[in-house]
Amino acid sequence: MCIPMLLMGMPSLFFPQDTLQTVVAKEGDGILSLLRKQGVDPYAHYDDFIAMNVDNLRDSIHLYAGREYRIPAADAHVAVVDSIQRKASEVKDIKTREIPILGEKHSTVLMKSDRLAGTVYYLVSGHGGPDPGAMAEYAGKTISEDEYAYDITLRLTRELISHGAMVYVIIRDENDGIRDERILKMDHDEVAYLNKPIPLNQVKRLKQRVDIVNGLYNRHRGQYQRLIVTHIDSRSVGQNIDVFFYHHEKSKNGKRLAESIHNTFRKNYKKYQPNRVYSGTFQDRTSLYLVKKTHPAMTFIEVGNIRNKKDQRRILVHQNRQALAKWIAEGILLDYEGR
Repeated sequence: MCIPMLLMGMPSLFFPQDTLQTVVAKEGDGILSLLRKQGVDPYAHYDDFIAMNVDNLRDSIHLYAGREYRIPAADAHVAVVDSIQRKASEVKDIKTREIPILGEKHSTVLMKSDRLAGTVYYLVSGHGGPDPGAMAEYAGKTISEDEYAYDITLRLTRELISHGAMVYVIIRDENDGIRDERILKMDHDEVAYLNKPIPLNQVKRLKQRVDIVNGLYNRHRGQYQRLIVTHIDSRSVGQNIDVFFYHHEKSKNGKRLAESIHNTFRKNYKKYQPNRVYSGTFQDRTSLYLVKKTHPAMTFIEVGNIRNKKDQRRILVHQNRQALAKWIAEGILLDYEGR
């Protein structure tokens, strides 16, 4: 069963239509000024506005003049006659960062908080370079594990950076960035951190990733560090699976990280799919090379079966890939703040 379609792409899940009004953005309008003109508290409803209109925003934070936008219900009104000077000062308070690897359309990251300030995260997407990982056919085209795992990883990167984390993207494709297409075109130009070619030999490929992560871990010794590895499974065509989380059997922190993300998924399934039970698990799986050899506390995530038609919906719809990233990030925040 796929993750619901979905969080950021389906605002009606959060906001009943009869509570909404719409307005057409004019040249020069920003989110804050648009909300203020409608008598809506821009601080209280900024995130609501983005969630409701994310597919109609440039770089997830900028309006398009002439387009229609949903306005959250104004439970906290403000005077429309506030001074232009105050509006200008509010705009200055919005902080962003430019992260080129996220791609031209998504490189501007809105800084939401500093909840992860001082943390370091290493994100590794499965396979890449000469190894595309699991493959399947969809609409007459071949799709591969590495492209979708990478897209989810970049979306997770964006989420973590928005809360102040330092993020190392270990497997990188400078040409791709976050993509919203259903079919992500395969290529083989991914490299490892600092532009290292990815070996074809599996053991050498995994050892390269371990060496990179452990080297960075030593550089940041004393800081809060975690590793997230993202894969897409390749079981039989008829077998659909939920999202699974693995950790090192002797790592208390790794277990807590996996459990925190797992609990976040269970909570969100209960909220958005109340008629089904989430069957994914978190468990130790020290036999996995990256789980066994890397130094940071970590979780290894399998997000579904690329060969199963139901599971394909989880990764082919970009809103679902965004949900996976968002839910993983929520679990990471839960883990960090509950330590």
